[in-house]
Amino acid sequence: MQKPLATRAMREADAAAYIAMSRHFLRLGRQTGRMGNRTPSPPYIKAGRRVLYLVSDLDAWLESHRRVA
Repeated sequence: MQKPLATRAMREADAAAYIAMSRHFLRLGRQTGRMGNRTPSPPYIKAGRRVLYLVSDLDAWLESHRRVA
């Protein structure tokens, strides 16, 4: 059985804090999509007017930007 959406998803402000980026970064990514050499924003869910980010998508996004020297 899957966890309830409330424990699997975050609103924009919480998602921004979780990935240590600004809300503006997330909004810009939603509005413009992938542009040039900009860091792409994580995937999101649009449910009516509400924007949600799945914790699993945020974790995968963070992992995809991991760099090891």
